[in-house]
Amino acid sequence: MMVIGIDAHKRTHTAVSADELGRKLSTKTVGTTSTDHLALLKWARAQPDPERLWALEDCRNMTRRLESDLIAAGERVVRVPPKLMAHARDSARTYGKSDPIDALAIARAALREPDLPVARLDGVERELRLLVDHREDLVAERTRVIARLRWHLHELDPGWLPPGKLERASAYDRVAAHLAQFDEFVARLAMTLIHHCRRLTVEIDELAGEIGERVQQIAPSLLAIVGCAALTAAKIIGETAGVDRFRSKDAFARHNGSAPLPVWSSNRARHRLSRTGNRQLNAALHRIALTQARCHPGARALLAKRKAKGDGGMEALRILKRRLSDVVYHAMIADLDHRSAETPTAA
Repeated sequence: MMVIGIDAHKRTHTAVSADELGRKLSTKTVGTTSTDHLALLKWARAQPDPERLWALEDCRNMTRRLESDLIAAGERVVRVPPKLMAHARDSARTYGKSDPIDALAIARAALREPDLPVARLDGVERELRLLVDHREDLVAERTRVIARLRWHLHELDPGWLPPGKLERASAYDRVAAHLAQFDEFVARLAMTLIHHCRRLTVEIDELAGEIGERVQQIAPSLLAIVGCAALTAAKIIGETAGVDRFRSKDAFARHNGSAPLPVWSSNRARHRLSRTGNRQLNAALHRIALTQARCHPGARALLAKRKAKGDGGMEALRILKRRLSDVVYHAMIADLDHRSAETPTAA
């Protein structure tokens, strides 16, 4: 079997084909339009080996169109995490860094790891991810605006303490009433920032409502997990990008970084917290774990049991997150089965 590794950029895609032993066969560089992708496909089909696998570095903003075109043409495509590609490049005998070197490293990583996530056409998961990312961008922008507003308020009246949280309409009303007594240029700028914050808050709330409605329709089992609210569920769905692409709950745990890493030699088996995997998914699991540690009897009992055995707080929390990863996986599988059952089959 031939593996074609792709090093993707905004303007070009570099492809390197390799045989089953990882030996470089040929190289092709094309643009990033669908017409360019057709030329890349013709080049691949002209190779001597008819059986091929496309390996793309998992950077979906760069490779989404290429993935869609290849899948529509009936090709097999897998996604290679950047860390695997980096390790494959470092272990090669070729020094330096270039697009062909990176593409060959991606192909070799795909050969070395036979169970990589399979790419597929985008669905509701991508729409949720875009909505969540857009909301997070607006929240970050509002945070920056509030920081500038606080400096203007301090300049106008250092003795006046603004409300602790400037993300609410009532807080904006109090600040606006305070600024009304000043007739200065800085006060006018501060009022402009308040209007900007109001608009951002309205957009953020509207997005949160839309996200909540979508999640309620497609992920009721995920929402039923204690500590998993709509925004957390949307983050999990968007970052997972299709739970059915993972062969098991253990593969999903490895992907989200909740699977422990072995760190031992000799006769004593020992594991530690993993710093690998999708950190956005890991953060979502962490939020659920912290909530359950406060109010869920089962989680509290597990933490108490682990601490009684000598585990530290973070080690006990790691074990809870690993259990939660399995719970989240099974909930997403249940939601997927429910959606599949509701989808009418063609006659």
